[in-house]
Amino acid sequence: MTSVFDPLHMQAATLDVMAATHATPSLLAQRQQQRLARLLDAARHGSAFYRERLAPAAGRGHHLAHVPHVTRAELMGDFDQWVTDPALRLDELRDFTADDTRVGEAWLGRYVVWESSGTSSKPGVFVQDAPAMAVYDALEAVRHRVAGRSSGAGRLFGPFSALDAFGAGDRTAMVTATGGHFASVVSFERLRRVNPWLAKSARCFSLLQSTEALVAALNEFQPTVLATYPTAAALLADEAAAGRLQIRPRCVMTGGEALGAAARERVRRSFDGAAVRSSYGASEFLPIAWECAHGHLHVNEDWVILEPVDEHYRPVPRGQPSHTVLLTNLANLVQPLIRYDLGDQVTLHSQRCGCGSPLPMLDVGGRRDDVLRVPSLRRKGETVSLLPMALCTVVEEQCGLFDFQLQQRDTHTLVLRVPHEGDEARAVIDRCRDALQHFATAQGAEPIRVLGEAGVVVPRGRSGKACRMLMA
Repeated sequence: MTSVFDPLHMQAATLDVMAATHATPSLLAQRQQQRLARLLDAARHGSAFYRERLAPAAGRGHHLAHVPHVTRAELMGDFDQWVTDPALRLDELRDFTADDTRVGEAWLGRYVVWESSGTSSKPGVFVQDAPAMAVYDALEAVRHRVAGRSSGAGRLFGPFSALDAFGAGDRTAMVTATGGHFASVVSFERLRRVNPWLAKSARCFSLLQSTEALVAALNEFQPTVLATYPTAAALLADEAAAGRLQIRPRCVMTGGEALGAAARERVRRSFDGAAVRSSYGASEFLPIAWECAHGHLHVNEDWVILEPVDEHYRPVPRGQPSHTVLLTNLANLVQPLIRYDLGDQVTLHSQRCGCGSPLPMLDVGGRRDDVLRVPSLRRKGETVSLLPMALCTVVEEQCGLFDFQLQQRDTHTLVLRVPHEGDEARAVIDRCRDALQHFATAQGAEPIRVLGEAGVVVPRGRSGKACRMLMA
């Protein structure tokens, strides 16, 4: 079965990423501007949607300042005019992604297709060609992957080098939802098809099966690398601490959700000191940022542009949290994404990391749409925003609870759902109630109520992400 892979593109992308990893900030900026110029030219010539959108900025050079931002709804509503290949039709791609038996299969023999989880709206459909996938693969292999004991720098120079870095010498288990064309699953299955070694040493495990069945499957497989969501990693850490999960991964890779310090330490200890690394990505650009050994996320800004902005889409200074962030994908010329409203709250930092990387550090605060807003104690008529990541951190780090769901019932009331029962449930709910109420007050909010519901299993969405935060 065909897979989208070009060894020459892979080798060129790998060498480029390796060189840029240690380049000066000025050389990184030069690479970024060259790729932005290429993207804008491709969009003007190949996309009817962008030809119209970019017309007012014509003659102003290859800059983003005068380009209007776009949303997923706009782009998906005009999909056939958005893409630069007229052979790509949204109705046909919807039919393709509706068939779970075709996950990882090449569309038209030359495109990789995945969908977003669509938790708040209709799923987006995203298409990549071989050059774009080579960039994603190279960024993952060179910057994100934690090298094993047998890895050597010289091995990265062969045409299948990144695939080697993705799995040679390791047994990789990806624990996620397997019933859909989600980016992580599609990318994983594609690499298994391209590299015959990975077919035996890498496997997807469904997060939606029973914990007992998942533990049994992982015990049989004995992975050395475990990749999953932070909430799932914490669940598996509990199973390991209880002695039921008996695996010893050298590395736990997490993404898709925020990884708090307490959860990280819990995972590390439960898996005998395994390296724990998080990442930040999206269906719109899979490897946005990677975590260094110093515990900081670094933006792959040689291939992606992030613009933190306020609620009026004005630039936010470095060091300050944004309302949302605009993403420009410099690798994908088939489906141009230029100043795309990603909906995430982020903070870009100007200071350099102690690891020596020239790539900027990034903090991710969560989805803009999931922010809880409660009345302000000091300013009548105004509200205070409580970020989901901050609330989760309070529950995890101050209360030691990792499996829970919070819902805003009304302006003054939160509902905390936990899987515990009886006296244990009452104790953990009381502990969390005190911590959450104290946190909200410290943020300047009016006093809130925290109600508890015991014996509730935290639900997961189609993509396998835990549904921790629910709006009123």
